[in-house]
Amino acid sequence: MSLIVQKFGGTSVADTEKIRAAARKAIRAQKAGHQVVMVVSAMGKNTDTLLDLASQISDEPPAREMDMLLSTGEQVSVALVAMAIHSMGSQAVSLTGGQIGLKTDNSFSKARIQSIDTGRIERLLDAGNIVVAAGFQGIDDDLNITTLGRGGSDTTAVALAAVLGADACEINTDVDGVYTTDPRLLAEARRVDVISYDEMLELASLGAGVMHSRSIEFAKKFEVPIHVRSSFSDQDGTMIVAQPESETAPVSGAALTRDEARVTVLGVPDVPGMSQKIFSAIAAQKVAVDMVVQNVGTSGKADVSFTVAGGELKKTLAALEGILDSLGADGVTHDDQVSKVSVVGLGMAHQKAVAASMFRALAEANVNIHMITTSEIKISCLVPRDQANQALRAVHEAFSLDQRPSDAKTWNEIKASNAKEADVADVVTRLQNDALEALTLTDISIVPAQARVTLDGVPDQVGVAADMFEQIGEAGIFVDMIVQGYDGEDGSTSVSFTVEEADLDAAEKVARAICDKHSMRDVRGASGITKLSVSGIGLRSHTQVGTVLFEQLASAGINVEMIATSELQVNVVIQSDQAGDAAARLKQAFAEALN
Repeated sequence: MSLIVQKFGGTSVADTEKIRAAARKAIRAQKAGHQVVMVVSAMGKNTDTLLDLASQISDEPPAREMDMLLSTGEQVSVALVAMAIHSMGSQAVSLTGGQIGLKTDNSFSKARIQSIDTGRIERLLDAGNIVVAAGFQGIDDDLNITTLGRGGSDTTAVALAAVLGADACEINTDVDGVYTTDPRLLAEARRVDVISYDEMLELASLGAGVMHSRSIEFAKKFEVPIHVRSSFSDQDGTMIVAQPESETAPVSGAALTRDEARVTVLGVPDVPGMSQKIFSAIAAQKVAVDMVVQNVGTSGKADVSFTVAGGELKKTLAALEGILDSLGADGVTHDDQVSKVSVVGLGMAHQKAVAASMFRALAEANVNIHMITTSEIKISCLVPRDQANQALRAVHEAFSLDQRPSDAKTWNEIKASNAKEADVADVVTRLQNDALEALTLTDISIVPAQARVTLDGVPDQVGVAADMFEQIGEAGIFVDMIVQGYDGEDGSTSVSFTVEEADLDAAEKVARAICDKHSMRDVRGASGITKLSVSGIGLRSHTQVGTVLFEQLASAGINVEMIATSELQVNVVIQSDQAGDAAARLKQAFAEALN
């Protein structure tokens, strides 16, 4: 008999009528011949109510007691859902996280899953029950109740689907699938039939609220297909799987992260260890850094720019204030009126001119670009917040995201064309690991024979980036990394990009023509550099990855010339003669996490 896991979020069980609707959906699935496990979140605003109660008691309640309190929300939901199923003539048993055997570490409020004992669930299913499991929670070795943090019920559902070998994991929510962008911002946003794990990971990290990134990490790691669909209808939604909807479309989605703040540390000595000092100080304040841009220095100094959530700016500036003298930096600037617009797509990894198309779309919408960072499947631009919506609309239109690609495939078509058996033994072996949510790195690699071109004194004006990369594209030059940050002089910026070493002369020639056209200060080119990449699952949620990388490079006396980060990779540019040593050190440091 096939088995499905159905997850219902807070809005899907917000009142008694919605609870009955969720119960009916599970019963229909069981009557269709499936064994059914439901994973249920707390009702509606229940968690907010509990948080408010705690704040009335204490300004700083103990984390353990907060987990004890918040876990009660799911216990209410699962009991009511089980009652509803019984009232409709079917069998159900509700279980807490501890009762389903979900073991976590002891990191209260952000616990990670270590193992799940499926014995009790399987016995209940075999007896004809619908199992109603509390999402978001588990227990540690001392039987303390723990919670998994934001998006925890999604993670519970995908984890159960993995360990139970479920045929499907349905995420029932208040939307009917994944859209090319937030349909509340753009009415023309299109629901996609299929999206890849990698694309969804990037979009989730950019604020797409349909799924939380930790659950997608888990699904990718253990090859769990996810079906995102509406709680209030039976129509198909979106499948999140390994393959993209289209093999040719360069972009599958666009996202807007509205509440961003840009911070630039000016005049940082261009010597090994500076990035490690900066980001270690920020990490100590538990602030998550997003866009990271370190451009190539001049006169022995470089500038490091990055973004943080707007609400974290005050803590970030305080952390930097404490280390500024020891860094020997010239100062710090910031801007809290910026937003980030991004495009994501597996197709851009092997297509030219995607960045130029995005920059041109923003230029034609009269949107100025403050910062740029790229990865293999993502391009992000920092723009003025008052232009954020028009920026999103411009890039969505530029890549025709409202239209279904001509080669788009449904999930059934993808399954039929990839009819190979999953490596069940491999999945089972990884599921028996003591820490299911442990960091998993897929590769530590170097891309040799690279070159870098830097333009200094780039006017901070609309259309300059578009002009630059259109001319570079017309010259037939493939660009890999692009970073744009502030260079601290007269409000201008500096832009660096990497190309293959064989293309350096041609790239410099184009860059000098651009420099003359826009009255820039200088063009600098350099060969003999290598891109070092750490790739894996969970790089953002395992925040130690960047810290360890910078610590290892600093201890080896290896200077970082450029930085660009994404959900799936941390990329740095270093000198080629140091690349072998750097890769070896990182492989040793991350030995336990490497597949």
